[in-house]
Amino acid sequence: MKTRIKELRARHNLTQEDLAKKSGVRRETIVFLEKGKYNPSLKLAHDISRILKSKIEDVFIFEEEKAQ
Repeated sequence: MKTRIKELRARHNLTQEDLAKKSGVRRETIVFLEKGKYNPSLKLAHDISRILKSKIEDVFIFEEEKAQ
């Protein structure tokens, strides 16, 4: 999964720590989300999207797995 969190966070002048505090998670969670190494819960995805004033699908880009 890819995200646009870093880009959108910069637009809103938020640090990783700021976003973490506003969304109720640790800064490390934001780091993992930005790197695409963590899939958020629906609630967390909603909260982050709301904070960044964007739609969930504009923040989180879910890539479909290819059938093998």
